[in-house]
Amino acid sequence: MSGTPARPVDLNYGLDDVPRPLASVGLGIQHVLTMFGATVAVPLILGPAMDMNPEQMAILVSSVMICSGIATFLQVRFGTRLPIIQGVSFAFLGPFFAIIAGTVAQGGDVSMQYIAGAIIAGSVLQMVLGYTGLFGRIRRYITPVVIGPVIALIGLALFQAGAPMAGGNWWFGGLTIAAAFTFALILAPRVRFFSLFPILLALLLAYVTAWFFSAIGVLTEGNPAYVSFDGVGDAPWVRSLVFGDGGIFMPWGWPQFSLGFILATLAGFLASMIESFGDYHAISRAVGKDHPTEKQINRGIGAEGVGCFATGMFGGFASTSYTENIGLVALTKVASRRVVYIAAGFLILFGLIAKFGAVVATIPQPIVGGLYCTLFGLIASIGISNVTRADLTSQRNLMIIGFILFMGLSVPAYFEGVEIHISWAEWIGDVITTVGSTGMAVAAILGLILDNVIPGTDRERGLITDDEIRGPVGETPADD
Repeated sequence: MSGTPARPVDLNYGLDDVPRPLASVGLGIQHVLTMFGATVAVPLILGPAMDMNPEQMAILVSSVMICSGIATFLQVRFGTRLPIIQGVSFAFLGPFFAIIAGTVAQGGDVSMQYIAGAIIAGSVLQMVLGYTGLFGRIRRYITPVVIGPVIALIGLALFQAGAPMAGGNWWFGGLTIAAAFTFALILAPRVRFFSLFPILLALLLAYVTAWFFSAIGVLTEGNPAYVSFDGVGDAPWVRSLVFGDGGIFMPWGWPQFSLGFILATLAGFLASMIESFGDYHAISRAVGKDHPTEKQINRGIGAEGVGCFATGMFGGFASTSYTENIGLVALTKVASRRVVYIAAGFLILFGLIAKFGAVVATIPQPIVGGLYCTLFGLIASIGISNVTRADLTSQRNLMIIGFILFMGLSVPAYFEGVEIHISWAEWIGDVITTVGSTGMAVAAILGLILDNVIPGTDRERGLITDDEIRGPVGETPADD
């Protein structure tokens, strides 16, 4: 006991504490349930866009679970060494949709091969930025003026999919939306249980209701809300440990690399790294520590790069830290690394059980559309809230933010009917077309240029706040 560092008195379990086995398992499963709704939402969104059949959807869902477990273990063991759950990042949806649009005619397998290639290439850059310490140096050039609109566009760029998907059967799309608002905003303040799993509970309520009406014949085959378990019986119990052909390793085949797709995906990595930077500070506060050290931050970014590399190899999507699980740590006051290791183990276990993925793949599209409307509207507002750290009375900031937000929506609309052809370098035209079709990439490029070229103070750009200027007791710190 003498060698164990003291933990803050308000924590039930500190970083190095080991809860009783049964408690550890229960707390680990709670982490999985907390991140489950957001994690399965991404394959349920992207899979249909790639015209995947139920068997492919099952593989996609289980691959995502395995990748999340691997990335979580790597982060906690070798990264920040803080209790951070890693899961699928919504920041990459825009670039991935651009990749799918350019490859879906060749089949979902091919789309996933190019997505894997873009993730692997981007993860190498992320590892370099983290492990060399470069991320800490370039962070100054990425301000709320840039990152706020980029995050907002993660949600806004998908506006064309929300209502059309939910509208396949508005009874169930609407039920999902109503349940999410009820659990998150009405019941959560009164009952702690609802504050932990609002999205998951909304998903389960709508799904069980759709299954019930399908079972009694009210919903029939062909109705978008109909629940069919035909694909579940055909799915194997355990994923095969082979390369390709639906196995655990490279289930979609060898990754393929396209410079245009890679550059478009880098915008997702940019948003993901900035989000993780904030999460590292949040989890440090939750476990009773000071701000994370620069070394911790760089290790964390590097470990996320390794995790993303693994997700590319195992057929999933790029991962990032999950804010909702940081909230769970703060709520339960359980900071034990052992608990998060167990959560990572359960994620991998659920991914290895092929029938688990097959069941998740039966969730009807209108319910997924309802999740679209709630989750991505929330993401857009989170991006807007990030902007408030900058000075919104500044004409400079208002012009830059408004311009890059508008162009992030408008430029992709222009590229819907345009292809750039350069006879002497066709690949350059492909790069321009792909990047121009991705709103996040457009906003990131324009924002980085304008915000760093047009003069502005650190306070104006949101690099420091009024509280930091005043200091802890209202005093202005001396200039460095």
